[in-house]
Amino acid sequence: MLKRLFDIVFSITALILVGWLIVLSWILTSVDTGKNGFFLQKRVGQHGELFTIIKLRTIRKDKDGRSSISKLGAFLRNSKIDELPQFINVLLGHMSVVGPRPDLQGYYDCLEGEERKVLELRPGLTSEASLKYYNEEELLAFQDNPLEYNDKVIFPDKVSLNLQYYYERTFLGDMKIITKTLFYKLV
Repeated sequence: MLKRLFDIVFSITALILVGWLIVLSWILTSVDTGKNGFFLQKRVGQHGELFTIIKLRTIRKDKDGRSSISKLGAFLRNSKIDELPQFINVLLGHMSVVGPRPDLQGYYDCLEGEERKVLELRPGLTSEASLKYYNEEELLAFQDNPLEYNDKVIFPDKVSLNLQYYYERTFLGDMKIITKTLFYKLV
């Protein structure tokens, strides 16, 4: 109950403080991509239920129909500004500020045994796993087989970190993760 109240207050405060940046980025990404600047995608949420995550669009199609990350999109991804609209998901109760990052179908919803406990948690904007793998795209880019590396190395490690969070989560622990997230690139 305290966690949900905190999520509501934190997300409202964040939306007030960065709402202008979300709107400005939405306008710029709409122009940059020629589509709605918001990217909506189904993700696996608490108890394995699907919800629609809100992000800023970072990929556009060129004249030949090929998709690529635009320069603006790369900046938004690198700075994590593309994630800011997810405060709306937090406010709506689909997500929490701290919790396992919501994944695409085929990953968290396929967990078995004790690992399924991760699905009892509301997905979050940040976690120890997301901090550890803040540069996941970069890590995968250097692999001969990125999908295999993700499936055999990164994803199992994320599950392990998220399961550890499941057992050890506290309000103070969440505050530490939020602080690390806010100051991550400065530390």
